[in-house]
Amino acid sequence: MKKIEAIIKPFKLDEVREALAEIGVNGMTVTDVKGFGRQKGHTELYRGAEYVVDFLPKVKVEVVVPESLLDQTLEAILKSAKTGKIGDGKIFVSNIEQVIRIRTGESGEAAV
Repeated sequence: MKKIEAIIKPFKLDEVREALAEIGVNGMTVTDVKGFGRQKGHTELYRGAEYVVDFLPKVKVEVVVPESLLDQTLEAILKSAKTGKIGDGKIFVSNIEQVIRIRTGESGEAAV
C-alpha cells in the first residue's frame, strides 16, 4: 500500500475530491496547512502599509491506496490540482507497512 500526500491550492480541493471519488478512492484526510516553496510568499497592502506574507495557505490531502491504484490516483490528483501557475503544490508518495481499522480490527487493504 502507498500513502499519497498532496499539498495543493485550497480552491482545488473539491476538484481533487471529485476526481478521486471517480476512480474509487473512498477516504481521505484533509488538513489546512501553510508553507512556501519557490513561491516564497508575497507582499500585500493593508491600510496603506505593505507587509510580507511568508507562509501561504495550502491544503494537504492524504490518501492510502493499494499499489494497483497508485498511478490512477496520482494522475487524478495531477490533472485536477494543476493550474499551470507557480504554487500548484507537490505530491509525496511513501510506503505503508500496515493499516488497522480500530473499530473492527481489520488489517491490510480491507482496513482502507
